[in-house]
Amino acid sequence: MPLFATRVYVTLKPSVFDPQGRTIVESLHSLGYAGVADVRQGKYFEVQVEAADAAAAEALVREVSGKLLANPVIESFRVDVPAPVA
Repeated sequence: MPLFATRVYVTLKPSVFDPQGRTIVESLHSLGYAGVADVRQGKYFEVQVEAADAAAAEALVREVSGKLLANPVIESFRVDVPAPVA
């Protein structure tokens, strides 16, 4: 069965206040990067799964992301499934 090295990007929903992102923006402004308007922080996961095809790999990773990797109340996620690695 092919092995897929999927990527999961988890970010706070736009309506959720992001104090870490706000701190980064303020720090960048103090370093002279006045053009940085906003920063939203998040999490990145690499999840390797064996699946029959890319669609099955994506479905599995979406399921585990919704149950464990992201908090669906305050976070959104997206899944990238590149070509199989093996």
